[in-house]
Amino acid sequence: MDQAARARLLVRSEENLDTFTEAVKPIVAAVAAEGDAALIRCAQRFDGAPAGFDAIRTPPEDFVHARGRVSAEVVAALEFAADNIRRYHQAQMPEDMWLKEMRPGVFAGERWSPIDSVACYVPRGKGSFPSVALMTAIPAVVARAKRVILLTPPGADGRADPATLIAAELAGVAEVYRVGGAQAVAAAAYGTESVPRCLKIVGPGSPYLIAAKKLLAERIDPGMLAGPSEALVLADETADGRLAALDLLVEVEHGPDSSGFLVTPSRDVAEAALKAIPGFFGQMSETRIDYTLTVLSSERGGIVLTPDLQSAYDFVNDYAPEHLMIHAKEPYAHLGQIRNAGEILLGENSSNTLANFVIGPNNVLPTSGWAKTMSPLSVFDYMKRATVAQVTPAGFAGLAKAAEVLARYEGFDAHANAVSETRAKIMAERKG
Repeated sequence: MDQAARARLLVRSEENLDTFTEAVKPIVAAVAAEGDAALIRCAQRFDGAPAGFDAIRTPPEDFVHARGRVSAEVVAALEFAADNIRRYHQAQMPEDMWLKEMRPGVFAGERWSPIDSVACYVPRGKGSFPSVALMTAIPAVVARAKRVILLTPPGADGRADPATLIAAELAGVAEVYRVGGAQAVAAAAYGTESVPRCLKIVGPGSPYLIAAKKLLAERIDPGMLAGPSEALVLADETADGRLAALDLLVEVEHGPDSSGFLVTPSRDVAEAALKAIPGFFGQMSETRIDYTLTVLSSERGGIVLTPDLQSAYDFVNDYAPEHLMIHAKEPYAHLGQIRNAGEILLGENSSNTLANFVIGPNNVLPTSGWAKTMSPLSVFDYMKRATVAQVTPAGFAGLAKAAEVLARYEGFDAHANAVSETRAKIMAERKG
């Protein structure tokens, strides 16, 4: 294909947010001005909450109610996933502080500390996502964030998704607020009668949520701008096209705004995948089939046949996918060629489904090409670093002259005076 056609394949559904931004502005303004009243109206208008819906915070009895609505099998799976996610993020934790002697008597390092408050957003529009509750809340708790709340849309019964409430409990989060979309971002940014104002909001969502995050970025840290799902499957000539097709469908079934491509230099693999896809539809619901066909018949999905492996690598790196699955007998042979991907899954056993739920690494990943500069959600998103330094008298003597010279060159007199003979005299007097 020519460069223009190739460039069109790199475009994501939320790349131009102007329309979404205009749509969310009045929502944000209403929440800022009216608080809970605006949230209740939005819940009824956008989420289908019942007319009597009037409480934003999930009451304790709803957590008890949730246990009766979720099967023991699902609860066990959530517990299994939570354990793996917690283990992974505990291993990710940095040491509280480190110091290194840079020169004799000069010590410098960093101290890590948790942020004071964070809102974890769990979407619900095209399904229920208790896995996102685990992935956003567990690292926050592991990082020891001072206050962790969860925001998620109410359903038609006015309640939060029951499995999401169980996931919140497993993560150690007791504050769950029934609010979704752009209004959830506004609630966390401004605070309402029910929802506490937070310093940061994390979690994936629709283009409306992303637009609200950008709009309110000066009032709340929007975290990673994780939008609709996207994935690439990179397959060499040793891959089984049927398995590659199975993994291709994993992310494109999320919704019509998702993106997904199988990228391969092998015509045999491409044709095998193309032949296999219709057979998998027999095990999918009509809704998921519709989403999948919408994506795969557009310029946001399909099979890309490249002239060689290098062209395949180039497409992957230019696309910078949220998820990348490498199907090959020797996947590590390709790993060194990949620069840009939020997540890299190696080999035909490393299905994206496993990574989304139970391996342990986070499933909240940079989308829309942001994997070129951003990383997956982690404990570091709930922490901040402060540099720490200490200089002894001997160390001061070795640094002061160079610092004074630079300060005077840049025209900062007080800077220079603070490390000049003036300071030395004062310190000598104190010793005397």
